[in-house]
Amino acid sequence: MNFNIPNALTWARIVMIPLVLAVFYLPAEVLSLPMQNLVACTLFIIAAVTDWFDGWLARRLGLTSAFGAFLDPVADKLMVCAALVLLVWLGRCNAVLAFIIIGRELTISALREWMAQIGKTKSVAVSFIGKLKTTAQMVAIPMLLYFDDLAGLPIYRIGSVLMIVAVLLTLWSMVYYMRRALAVIDER
Repeated sequence: MNFNIPNALTWARIVMIPLVLAVFYLPAEVLSLPMQNLVACTLFIIAAVTDWFDGWLARRLGLTSAFGAFLDPVADKLMVCAALVLLVWLGRCNAVLAFIIIGRELTISALREWMAQIGKTKSVAVSFIGKLKTTAQMVAIPMLLYFDDLAGLPIYRIGSVLMIVAVLLTLWSMVYYMRRALAVIDER
């Protein structure tokens, strides 16, 4: 295992996942619900920023590694899936929407693993639509975690709309990757 700053940031993101969840288990006397929302939202945003920053840093410093390439998407999926389950538990996200996103993540991860086994990893490499999907999720989730209005803006409502956009992009990207994989299968 390569221990470097980008990988350390990825590990830090994984460690933040239970912290985001734990915030909502604190008694109201310790942390009020609005403060729980703010702390969870802030932790999630920090984790999301490290997701971008660790990849940028690894490329910039020439510290890319096979382990980092494996760990980074695992951390992303753990972070998103844990947050979605939490949001369903809090009653802030529809379970069907969460299932679609989590199901897609599992399906595409399995597809990428299979494509790697047959030497066709490039055919299901991250695409622009996949990046749009991730961006929509990484903006919607903290808004749903924050929940309260901010400066007159209905943050929860905006986050709910963005979550629907994220689900539509999730389905679109899944179809995109599946079609690419089917093209490889047809070649064989």
